[in-house]
Amino acid sequence: MSSIPLTLNLIEGSVSFSFSPQAARELKTATDQLMERLKAVAAKPTPGGGKVTPQPPMEYRYTGEVFLEIFCNPNIWPTPFAAKVLLTVRNVNIRLTTEAELTRIIEDINQYLEQVG
Repeated sequence: MSSIPLTLNLIEGSVSFSFSPQAARELKTATDQLMERLKAVAAKPTPGGGKVTPQPPMEYRYTGEVFLEIFCNPNIWPTPFAAKVLLTVRNVNIRLTTEAELTRIIEDINQYLEQVG
């Protein structure tokens, strides 16, 4: 387990917790896939050109020293840059549920992966 905590910047404030580099790579893969889904939704066909195929939501879960859950429905956001995720961090003593900007979460994950090498 890495001694460097993952810090996720929220709309107001931030949260830091122990997170493994492997879990961070898995989360990065999940957010990369979510970005592709968001881009597919944003690239709406021209009027009369057909129906947009609904994209599946992202539901990421990690269990370690804390439980982390990140959820996003890509079908409700007009662009990937407007997207927000529902984030839950909890352990036996505390539970935090809030919204966070997807682009900020992606930056935080990338920064963490750079730090842990």
